[in-house]
Formats: sequence, C-alpha cells, structure tokens
Amino acid sequence: MKKAFLLLLAAAVAGCRRPAEPAAGAARGRDVVLVTIDTLRADAPGYAGDTRVATPQLDRIAREGRVFTRAHAQNVVTLPSHVDILTGLYPFQHGVRDNDGFRLDPKIPTLATFLKGRGYATAAFIGAFPLDARFGLAKDFDVYDQHYPEGVGPYDFVMSERPASEVVAAALRWWNAPHASPRFLWVHLYDCHAPYRPPPPFDRQYAADPYLGEVAGVDAALAPLFDDLRAGKAPPLLVVTGDHGESLGEHGELTHGLFAYEATLHVPLLVWSPGAVPPGADARLARHIDIVPTVLEAVGAGMPAGLPGTSLLGPAPGPKETSYFEALSASLNRGWAPLRGEVGGGAKYVDLPIPELYALDADPGEKRNLFAPDDARVRTLKNAIPRDAGAVAARSVSSEERARLQSLGYITGSAAPKERYGPEDDPKNLVALDQTIHELVDLYQRGRIDEAIRRAAALVKARPAMRTGYDFLAFLQAQAGSDAAAIATLEAADRKGLVDDALRARWGLLCAESGRAAEALRVLAPLSASRDPDALNATGIALATAGRVKEAIAKFEEAAAADPRSGQAYQNIGITRLQAGETPAALDAFARALAVNDRLPRAWNAQGVALMRAGRPADAIQSWKKAVALDRNQFDALFNIALVAHGTGDDADARGALEEFVARAPAARYGADIARARQLLAQLPASKD
Repeated sequence: MKKAFLLLLAAAVAGCRRPAEPAAGAARGRDVVLVTIDTLRADAPGYAGDTRVATPQLDRIAREGRVFTRAHAQNVVTLPSHVDILTGLYPFQHGVRDNDGFRLDPKIPTLATFLKGRGYATAAFIGAFPLDARFGLAKDFDVYDQHYPEGVGPYDFVMSERPASEVVAAALRWWNAPHASPRFLWVHLYDCHAPYRPPPPFDRQYAADPYLGEVAGVDAALAPLFDDLRAGKAPPLLVVTGDHGESLGEHGELTHGLFAYEATLHVPLLVWSPGAVPPGADARLARHIDIVPTVLEAVGAGMPAGLPGTSLLGPAPGPKETSYFEALSASLNRGWAPLRGEVGGGAKYVDLPIPELYALDADPGEKRNLFAPDDARVRTLKNAIPRDAGAVAARSVSSEERARLQSLGYITGSAAPKERYGPEDDPKNLVALDQTIHELVDLYQRGRIDEAIRRAAALVKARPAMRTGYDFLAFLQAQAGSDAAAIATLEAADRKGLVDDALRARWGLLCAESGRAAEALRVLAPLSASRDPDALNATGIALATAGRVKEAIAKFEEAAAADPRSGQAYQNIGITRLQAGETPAALDAFARALAVNDRLPRAWNAQGVALMRAGRPADAIQSWKKAVALDRNQFDALFNIALVAHGTGDDADARGALEEFVARAPAARYGADIARARQLLAQLPASKD
C-alpha cells in the first residue's frame, strides 16, 4: 500500500508540472507571494517537530501545502542567500558572495523581472538593512518598501531593522489596494536574527529561549497575511522559506556565517496553493535556486535559459542531483580559508584545509567526520564543485555600510586572498576567535565597553594579521572617548598593510575630530580621487578643521551628490557653516539634512546649537532632546540641555540631563565637563521626588 500511495503521489505532483490546458490558463494569472524569514532553522517551527514553540500559522501552511524536508540554502548570510532565491542562480553565477561590498549587477534578471514582464504588479517589503535597495534587488519592483530606521551614522551600532508586525502591515496595505493585474509580493522578516529580543508576550513566554520567542513572534505576525491569502477567491502560490538557519552554539558557532553545517544550511521550505499543489512531505533535495523555476512553472511561464535549478512541482530529478553551497564571509573579511562544498546522495562534503564528509541520514548533527581521500562520495561531491566557484570579484564597501551590518551582528571587513590555505586557516581551528568577536559586539551593545575593549585587544594579539581586530578595537576605543588610542591602533594596522579605504576614512576622521587637521589630510590623501561618500565627507571634515571652509563645502556637496539618500553631507555642511559663524546658512543645511533623514542625532545636536545662537532656547532644547532620544551617547547634547535648562530655570530638565551626563559620559573625553556638572547638580534644589 505504501508503494502504491507513493506512486499515486508522484503522479499527482507530476500532474502539476504539465496541467491540462484550462488549468494552465487559469494559473497564468495566479498571484504569487514569497515570504522569507531570516535566520529560521529548519527544525525550529512546530511542524518540524519542535514541541517547545507555538507556530500555528506555519504549521497550518505545512499541513495544507508541500513541505520540502531536505531543502538547502546555497549561502549562510542574508544578502547572497536572497540573491540566490530571487535570481535562481548560484552565487558564483550572480557574483554576490557576502553581505559586505557586493551589489547585484542590474543586467541580471530576478523573479520580479520575469513576473513584471508578464504584466504583474510587484512589491517587496523589507525588514532590515542587509537587503537595502543599494545592493541591487530593488530593480523591477514597483514598490521596494524598506522603511526600517536608517541609522544615525557610521559606527553607531543602531539596529537598522523593523519588526515583523510592521512589515506585514505595510505589505497587506499594498496587497489589498486595487490592482488590475496579478500581484507578486515579497515579504522579508528579520526578527529571528540575533540579538534575540522577542516582542510581548513572547518575551515572557520564551524567556528561557528567546530565539524560539522570535520564531513564535514572527509566526503570530504572519497571521493577518495568511488569513487574507486564504480568504481570497483564488488562492495564490505561496512560498515560505528561510534564507539560512542559526547555529545556536552547535559546532562552537554562536550565530551563522562561519560554517555551513546543517544548523545553518538546512532551511524550511513550504509551497502552498490549494488545488494546485498537493499537500504532503517531499524528501527530494530541494534548493533555493529551485524557487524561481517553481514559481515560473506555477504561473505558466517559460523557463529562461541558463537557470541551474528545476521546478519543485515536477518529479524529483533523481539521486545524482547535488547542491552547491559556500560560506565565504570569514575568508573575505578575515583572511581565513574559504568554505565550499556539495550536498547530494544523502552525504555532504565540505572542502576546507581539513576536509569533511558526513552521512546526513545517519548523522544529521554532523558529529562524525567520515572523510577519506579514496571515498567514492568524496570524489563525486568534490568533482561537482564548479571550477569557477573560487573566482570572487573585487568589492567595495563604505564605512556606513560596514557599520550598519556590524550593528546587526555581521562581522565585516576585507582581507586579501592567500595563495594557499593550511589547517591554521581552517575556521574549525579559529572558532574561538569567532566567538570572541561576537562576544565583544554583545558586550558593547550591553554598555560594557571596557570589557569589549579588552576582548578586542586580545583579538589583535591572537591574530595580528587580521584587519577585523584592529577595526573593532579602534572603534571601541573611540567610543570610550580615547581618540588617541584609536588613532594609534589604526597606525599599527597601517604598518601591517591592513588599512583599507573604509578604515582610512575613519582614521582621517578621528584625526580631524582630534584637531589634527594636517595629519588627517595626510592620512586621507590616498583617497583624493575617491567618489565614495564616506571618503568625501571625511576629507571635507579635515578641510573644515584646517579652516579651508570653501573647499570643505565643495567636498560635502560632492558627497551629497554621490549619495542623495543620506543626510550626512548636509549635516556636515551645517556644522561647517556653524563653526564659521554663518548661523542662518547652518540652519538651512540642518533642515535639508533632516528632511532627507530625520534620524541623524549629530544634526539635531548641532541644530540645537544654531537655534541657541539664533536666540531660540526652547527650540534648542527640543532639538537636543531629539538627538539624545536617537542616540543616548550624544553627551554634548545632554550637557547642552543641562546648561540651557539650568539657565532658564527648568530645574527638572536640568537635573535629569546632568544626572545622566555624570553617570554615563566617558571621563577621558568629558572629565572637566563632568566636574562642572557635579557642581551644577549641587546647586540645584533638592528633587521633589
């Protein structure tokens, strides 16, 4: 009976591949919804067997739809994995290999391109910065909604993400608006990504396992969308997948991006469309690159040439099918050995200086490395790795992009490839350093900056040829108020040839902000021909510090032209005008900056100074309060609030600002101001509380 059932099921699935003409005609106008849940382990939802978590929405889709139990990603970080999903190409074909420094070539079509060409209205609703439009996926979407907080500036570690409930609500508004054509909707939810901070009530219900709290929260957020899809007259094709999983400590990896074990490579994949996709479990080797062919077949479109994937609506391709994968972040950012491999025939081969082979059916946790050079599975899978998979194009990353990605837990940077990698470069032997990097980011985010600095210093000592250590150490030292120490750290990195353009821009900026204008201009000289907005802004600040106002303004205007979506160049124009005593012009520049991006605390702070000079103390205080609300480390704004509020007799505002300033301002930078703040506090009348 079991064999007969499987034959009937295979026939039913095959029938979906080439339906009768009326059904195919009806399918051509079918709406399509793609939901990608960032960092969702394949075994996390309830339908996959985890009884500790409540995921009724995903569980129902799994019951009513098709569950691909052996689905695999091709990458283990957000941007390249989504490019795989949306282009149907392997990473070595589309060229996007990491979150940092890569952009999809606009000539490469995506699922939005294919469906828009068939008359579809297309929209994407994005949960976080790694999929920002600047990286190339927005092309051919009529709407690319990325209204997450834009952040406050380079290296402020502000989370550039928005909660699933907001993303889904925005997506539903578009979905339910009148559309004369079929719709393609992509919804990206970022919540399951570290740090795990579930929304109420899941924060309390899953206090012992906040990752599962995030999973439950995302499931609940999807309820309005899934309910709406079920209520429609014609059910759409719905595809739900994760871009990658999360290690949660397995194999020593805290999050993802370092290894490609099943914890991060095995992903959930559901396909739902009642009446068109028969429900049940499907154990074929499914891949992210198969999603585009699946959608195109479901809507009756022809298959574009050159796509390596196959539709999941047809019969399984057979046991010889393999799935290429890679994890290149540690290689590109730290100079460690690149990780590539293949899954197929129930086995996984990992091509590293210390190679690995696992029998996944017998050993799903990959505890026993079975590698032997003469093993037939090794030969087959190793030979399946494409020869051109090792070619990685040059990349360019701005310090702003690096900062925002680091704020989300990604360890970015750049490293020159080596001619040969040995066991000392294998990430398995360097996992303790990876843990240190994640721990120091966590320490910083929890305000334990001195401990974070000690960890970063230890990282530099342990791996003196790794740029990432110097990058983090200099950043943390500057955040602690020790610009001189940060400059010394970058000088040490430069002596080792480890300073890239982004670090050089930050080095020059530190020198300028320390009043060392001549040194700043010398440091920034190699970037004189750069059109990168960060390099232009840093050079402008150095010129302004040197008193060369006209040249500085010209650089800032170049930066504004290069990146019109950023308000930082206008912010810098305002600060320069303010320092030159041109208050009205400064206020105009701050207004332009905040019109572009109202989440710039430095612009709010400097605008407060300009307003005070213009004789508007009440407006100045409000501007400073906005600066502090955006960034609690805007200590100048705090002190300004205290001084002006004290001068106008507002003892409550003065006391609050002074107490926070004394408690939190770094003594290395604000020692004299802290002493003055204590004196002012002593002069204030006792609090009525």
